[in-house]
Amino acid sequence: MTVRRFETDELDPYQRGLALGRFGAEEIAWNARGYAELFDVVGVAAGDLPGIGRQAIERTEEWAPELAAELRGLADGAGLEHWQLGVLNARTEILATVGAIGEGECSTVVTLPADAAPRTVQTWDWHDVSNDHTLVVRARVRPDHEVRYFTEFGILGKIGLNSAGIGVHFNILNHEGDGDGIGVPVHVVARAVLDRARTLDEAVTIASSAAVSASTVLTIVAYTGGVADAVCVELSPGGAAVVRPNDDGLLVHTNHFLDEALAGGELSPATASSYPRLEQLLAREALFRSEDPVDRAVGMLVHDADGAPVCCHPDPELAFEHRWQTLLTISLDLEGGRLQFHEGGPCRVERASWQVF
Repeated sequence: MTVRRFETDELDPYQRGLALGRFGAEEIAWNARGYAELFDVVGVAAGDLPGIGRQAIERTEEWAPELAAELRGLADGAGLEHWQLGVLNARTEILATVGAIGEGECSTVVTLPADAAPRTVQTWDWHDVSNDHTLVVRARVRPDHEVRYFTEFGILGKIGLNSAGIGVHFNILNHEGDGDGIGVPVHVVARAVLDRARTLDEAVTIASSAAVSASTVLTIVAYTGGVADAVCVELSPGGAAVVRPNDDGLLVHTNHFLDEALAGGELSPATASSYPRLEQLLAREALFRSEDPVDRAVGMLVHDADGAPVCCHPDPELAFEHRWQTLLTISLDLEGGRLQFHEGGPCRVERASWQVF
């Protein structure tokens, strides 16, 4: 996988999307075809996709009209129908309608030093047939507000930070209430937090206000006024919950609910590996407290043979919709305002491969 870079100071959201759509037209079209294949395999009727895509745009328009405008610009720049970009941005919601969010997915760790910015690291796991190219973006969304984020081509957001000292990590969850229609796409929610929030409280309010149809946890980190803080905001159709760090300033999340009320609707066995991953990461706390992001990435080096697939490799014997791979290892540098990442899983991290954007 190769991460491509795009930067813009275009303040108009439609024009910003148009430029990014032209820049990544080939990759966006590739993703549209790839996800259409995935949806077909898991039982989503191709004839339903245009209507679903339009629903996703409608929900985005109602909740974040500026991001709906950017989405339309992406489609026009890439030469695709608007609904096709709606489908891409609602890929999590679409998979939830057929219960196809399977085993696998991401792990996130945050520690809070007493006198420094939050120290974070995440693995991004997804189907190993994903596009060979993904994307990091620097965009000035207001004259005094810049965002930097990692995402898939054609999708408005995922993992990133902003110039106000707010950052977002992103993990999928599974709840029995998921999949009833199409709500605000969770990738849109992640991006809106970056675009709008200047404080941790604002970020929590923004995320919690979205009526979602697919469960997700946003681990939101903040470094404002020289103070580090973080929370996990668990989102589901049944409501939202905030999970705080422990007394030592450690916050770890995999792919099951930590809030007791929401955990009552946990969808199993899709989260089977999530519990041992959490245990393994909690036991490696010392590495995650390092100020060196490469050390923190090494902390994620736990394979299935070690007790949990934090660093995930695809099983070639499985059909592609059941294969998972760690495609990116990423950290947020809130003090420097930069993304730090490695293209691939923790087992291949080297200092020379660690990139900054």
